Amino acid sequence: MMKRVLPPTYFLIAILVAICLHLFIPLRQLLVFPWRLVGVLPLLAGIVLNLVADQSFKKRNTTVKPFEKSSALVTDRVFGFSRNPMYLGMTLILLGVALLLGSLTPLAVVIALPVLLDRLFIVPEERMLEASFGDEFRRYRQRVRRWV
Repeated sequence: MMKRVLPPTYFLIAILVAICLHLFIPLRQLLVFPWRLVGVLPLLAGIVLNLVADQSFKKRNTTVKPFEKSSALVTDRVFGFSRNPMYLGMTLILLGVALLLGSLTPLAVVIALPVLLDRLFIVPEERMLEASFGDEFRRYRQRVRRWV
Protein backbone atom coordinates (compact mmCIF):
# COMPACT_ATOMS: atom_id res chain seq x y z
CA MET A 1 0.00 0.00 0.00
CA MET A 2 1.39 3.36 -1.03
CA LYS A 3 1.15 6.31 1.38
CA ARG A 4 -0.25 9.58 0.04
CA VAL A 5 1.76 12.75 0.19
CA LEU A 6 -0.06 15.04 2.63
CA PRO A 7 -0.52 18.82 2.35
CA PRO A 8 2.23 19.75 4.85
CA THR A 9 4.76 18.06 2.56
CA TYR A 10 3.60 20.14 -0.42
CA PHE A 11 3.70 23.21 1.81
CA LEU A 12 7.28 22.57 2.96
CA ILE A 13 8.40 21.86 -0.60
CA ALA A 14 6.75 25.13 -1.69
CA ILE A 15 8.73 27.05 0.94
CA LEU A 16 11.96 25.41 -0.22
CA VAL A 17 11.17 26.14 -3.87
CA ALA A 18 10.36 29.78 -3.04
CA ILE A 19 13.68 30.16 -1.21
CA CYS A 20 15.60 28.50 -4.06
CA LEU A 21 13.92 30.72 -6.64
CA HIS A 22 14.86 33.75 -4.57
CA LEU A 23 18.47 32.62 -4.24
CA PHE A 24 19.06 31.42 -7.80
CA ILE A 25 16.53 33.26 -10.01
CA PRO A 26 15.40 36.36 -8.10
CA LEU A 27 14.54 38.25 -11.34
CA ARG A 28 13.74 41.48 -9.52
CA GLN A 29 13.87 42.67 -5.94
CA LEU A 30 10.39 44.07 -5.17
CA LEU A 31 10.81 44.88 -1.50
CA VAL A 32 13.85 46.06 0.39
CA PHE A 33 14.46 46.07 4.11
CA PRO A 34 12.61 47.22 6.23
CA TRP A 35 9.57 46.88 3.91
CA ARG A 36 10.15 43.13 3.60
CA LEU A 37 9.14 42.83 7.26
CA VAL A 38 5.53 43.27 6.14
CA GLY A 39 5.77 39.53 5.41
CA VAL A 40 5.59 38.84 9.14
CA LEU A 41 1.88 39.78 9.10
CA PRO A 42 0.58 37.10 6.70
CA LEU A 43 3.06 34.62 8.17
CA LEU A 44 1.65 35.09 11.68
CA ALA A 45 -1.94 35.15 10.41
CA GLY A 46 -1.34 31.83 8.65
CA ILE A 47 0.12 30.25 11.77
CA VAL A 48 -2.85 31.42 13.87
CA LEU A 49 -5.35 30.13 11.28
CA ASN A 50 -3.73 26.70 11.31
CA LEU A 51 -3.58 26.49 15.10
CA VAL A 52 -7.20 27.58 15.57
CA ALA A 53 -8.44 25.22 12.83
CA ASP A 54 -6.48 22.32 14.34
CA GLN A 55 -8.02 23.06 17.76
CA SER A 56 -11.48 23.04 16.19
CA PHE A 57 -10.90 19.59 14.72
CA LYS A 58 -9.60 18.28 18.05
CA LYS A 59 -12.51 19.80 19.94
CA ARG A 60 -14.96 17.93 17.69
CA ASN A 61 -12.87 14.70 17.79
CA THR A 62 -12.61 14.48 14.03
CA THR A 63 -9.68 13.87 11.74
CA VAL A 64 -7.52 16.60 10.29
CA LYS A 65 -6.05 14.24 7.68
CA PRO A 66 -7.32 14.47 4.12
CA PHE A 67 -9.07 11.42 2.69
CA GLU A 68 -9.98 10.05 6.14
CA LYS A 69 -13.69 9.97 6.94
CA SER A 70 -14.72 12.89 9.13
CA SER A 71 -16.86 12.15 12.15
CA ALA A 72 -18.09 15.75 12.40
CA LEU A 73 -18.60 18.70 10.10
CA VAL A 74 -16.67 21.61 11.61
CA THR A 75 -18.29 24.94 10.71
CA ASP A 76 -17.50 27.25 13.63
CA ARG A 77 -14.64 29.62 14.48
CA VAL A 78 -12.32 30.07 11.47
CA PHE A 79 -14.45 27.63 9.48
CA GLY A 80 -17.17 30.29 9.60
CA PHE A 81 -15.33 32.44 7.03
CA SER A 82 -13.31 29.83 5.10
CA ARG A 83 -14.12 26.21 4.37
CA ASN A 84 -10.36 25.58 4.19
CA PRO A 85 -8.62 27.73 6.79
CA MET A 86 -5.65 25.37 7.09
CA TYR A 87 -4.90 25.58 3.37
CA LEU A 88 -5.49 29.33 3.52
CA GLY A 89 -3.09 29.46 6.47
CA MET A 90 -0.41 27.57 4.55
CA THR A 91 -0.81 29.97 1.64
CA LEU A 92 -0.56 32.99 3.95
CA ILE A 93 2.59 31.61 5.57
CA LEU A 94 4.09 31.07 2.12
CA LEU A 95 3.11 34.62 1.13
CA GLY A 96 4.80 35.88 4.28
CA VAL A 97 7.98 34.00 3.40
CA ALA A 98 7.88 35.38 -0.17
CA LEU A 99 7.46 38.94 1.11
CA LEU A 100 10.27 38.49 3.62
CA LEU A 101 12.50 37.35 0.76
CA GLY A 102 11.41 40.38 -1.24
CA SER A 103 12.05 39.16 -4.78
CA LEU A 104 9.60 38.46 -7.58
CA THR A 105 10.03 34.74 -8.29
CA PRO A 106 8.84 33.34 -4.93
CA LEU A 107 5.44 34.89 -5.65
CA ALA A 108 4.94 32.33 -8.44
CA VAL A 109 4.97 29.59 -5.79
CA VAL A 110 2.41 31.55 -3.75
CA ILE A 111 0.10 31.36 -6.76
CA ALA A 112 0.86 27.71 -7.56
CA LEU A 113 0.40 26.23 -4.06
CA PRO A 114 -3.31 27.04 -3.60
CA VAL A 115 -4.09 25.82 -7.12
CA LEU A 116 -2.33 22.55 -6.36
CA LEU A 117 -4.02 22.18 -2.96
CA ASP A 118 -7.40 22.91 -4.51
CA ARG A 119 -7.07 20.22 -7.17
CA LEU A 120 -5.34 17.53 -5.11
CA PHE A 121 -7.11 17.94 -1.79
CA ILE A 122 -9.98 20.40 -1.56
CA VAL A 123 -12.12 19.10 -4.42
CA PRO A 124 -11.90 15.43 -3.31
CA GLU A 125 -12.35 16.37 0.36
CA GLU A 126 -15.49 18.34 -0.42
CA ARG A 127 -16.92 15.40 -2.37
CA MET A 128 -16.32 13.20 0.68
CA LEU A 129 -17.92 15.76 3.01
CA GLU A 130 -20.97 16.03 0.76
CA ALA A 131 -21.28 12.24 0.68
CA SER A 132 -20.98 12.04 4.48
CA PHE A 133 -23.00 15.08 5.56
CA GLY A 134 -25.33 15.71 2.59
CA ASP A 135 -27.62 18.72 3.02
CA GLU A 136 -25.73 19.96 6.08
CA PHE A 137 -22.55 20.29 4.00
CA ARG A 138 -24.43 21.76 1.01
CA ARG A 139 -25.90 24.49 3.26
CA TYR A 140 -22.45 25.16 4.71
CA ARG A 141 -20.94 25.32 1.21
CA GLN A 142 -23.54 27.90 0.18
CA ARG A 143 -22.91 30.01 3.28
CA VAL A 144 -19.08 29.93 3.44
CA ARG A 145 -16.62 30.47 0.60
CA ARG A 146 -13.97 27.88 -0.25
CA TRP A 147 -11.02 30.19 0.50
CA VAL A 148 -12.20 33.58 1.84
